[in-house]
Amino acid sequence: MFAPVWFIPSNEGARGRFAIHSDAAGAAGKRAAINGCKKEYTVLTRVQIQRLVYKHGREVFEHDHMEVEKRCYQHGAVTTFAHSIRVACLAVWLADRLHLWYRVDLHALIRSALLHDYFLYDWHDWDNGTHRLHGFTHGHTALRNAARDFDLNHIERDAIAKHMFPMTPVPPKYIEGYLVTMADKISATRETFSRSRFHKPMLHK
Repeated sequence: MFAPVWFIPSNEGARGRFAIHSDAAGAAGKRAAINGCKKEYTVLTRVQIQRLVYKHGREVFEHDHMEVEKRCYQHGAVTTFAHSIRVACLAVWLADRLHLWYRVDLHALIRSALLHDYFLYDWHDWDNGTHRLHGFTHGHTALRNAARDFDLNHIERDAIAKHMFPMTPVPPKYIEGYLVTMADKISATRETFSRSRFHKPMLHK
């Protein structure tokens, strides 16, 4: 079991320091010093990103409806559950590599990424025609379901509802929404064109 890692901003305003700390490692991890021209920055590792996603997404992971996502394909041979984790990890990676921690609410970023496709059905299954507009409507369906099951803040609500921009005409209002949107597009493209899409195992519905 790994030591929990969390995001800690220091009390220095917009020019302050932001760090990620671990119980096991103390102050070791990542530190960005924003002070005039002097910058010291160590990027997050893949393991650190995974730990952050697990910590901030624990409530989502423990919900019973995650079992539904594990039984639904999203793109290619990737389930909605796995896709959402990939989007969350990539969104954190983008925020880190773009040095956006002074602007980003990490908790809201991870939760909105994990819930952006919380529509709770397999859109590949036959239906009465409602899935034809899935690309345009599932953001609002995901928001409706997520708002029912979780206590969402305004950033999370906006990011979930608008993550399909520009298929939905109104762009995200906050930087977290843009990060989720970019991470979703990148992940979806890779998953859709992966060779594994030709070898999808049968899922138990």
